[in-house]
Amino acid sequence: MTSFPTEWQSLVDQAASTLRALALDENAKEKFCNDPLLRPYMHKVSQRYVAGQTVDEALTRVEAIIARGHAASAEYMGESVRDEAFAMAETEVFMDLVRGIGERNLNCSISFDLSHIGSLMDAELGYRNARRIALAAAEINREVMISMEGIDRADDIYAIYTRLHKEDDLRNVGITVPAKRLRTAQDLPALMKLPGRIRLVKGAFLEPDGVAYSRNSPELAEAYRRYARELLLSGHKCSIATHDRSIQTDLGALILEERIDPRWFEFESLIGLGGEQIDGLQQRGFPTREYAVFGQEHFLYVLNRIAEEPVRVYQAIIDVMA
Repeated sequence: MTSFPTEWQSLVDQAASTLRALALDENAKEKFCNDPLLRPYMHKVSQRYVAGQTVDEALTRVEAIIARGHAASAEYMGESVRDEAFAMAETEVFMDLVRGIGERNLNCSISFDLSHIGSLMDAELGYRNARRIALAAAEINREVMISMEGIDRADDIYAIYTRLHKEDDLRNVGITVPAKRLRTAQDLPALMKLPGRIRLVKGAFLEPDGVAYSRNSPELAEAYRRYARELLLSGHKCSIATHDRSIQTDLGALILEERIDPRWFEFESLIGLGGEQIDGLQQRGFPTREYAVFGQEHFLYVLNRIAEEPVRVYQAIIDVMA
């Protein structure tokens, strides 16, 4: 995280909140992603953070990640689908992704938003499509990771995740848990009773005071360390998904001190945010994974990446002008 002068911090926080609010604006997304004048600029900005638009492009990037010594996770971007036929068509892309991973025998998990595959209009449809993807992934011995969405969708996401374990015994299904939400103090112990991997993130979504810690608060950093320590010491499978160097350093020291089995944890990073951190962790002997997203529905994802460190707005301007 870049350090700003103290007198700038309130402006930086306001810029980050504005970007996160814009990321959730579906009308703005429609404009930026489909307007013939704006779309080329959005694509230029997204290229830094996105592995391509097609399954083949994503798998090529996954091969490059693996060649650097990391495992990978691939996600076909999209969310908030409100048309059943489209949700079914998007599910087929995930099925193609699973097949491609199996055919190339890549060390790569599959990630998705439940609202991308129908859960927003029909929880049963989202469950069925998630089950279908998870079953296909289980056949090639790969994990699937359910991503987290806005807090208003959390109950439904956790319910479908629980159902995939309790009804279908799909132990290859994992879940993303945001440390910033106050409810995580109650959610995490319940989720740890299920065997799926828990991907611990700080949480990128704009959320109101009273339900979440602010993004740059010491309370969030402390909560992340507390939850990560609990996961690591429990032996529950987990992904430590943060770019916070101080947290990585502290947890790396804990892992070495406690001699935690590397089969049960990994450090995870996103492409486009500087590979030197994850490379350094891999070189120290820690298991690592790099997360690659692909597709054209990159509006929310890219704006959240910029909002995490608003100085990236300058990088976006450079990318547009290049």
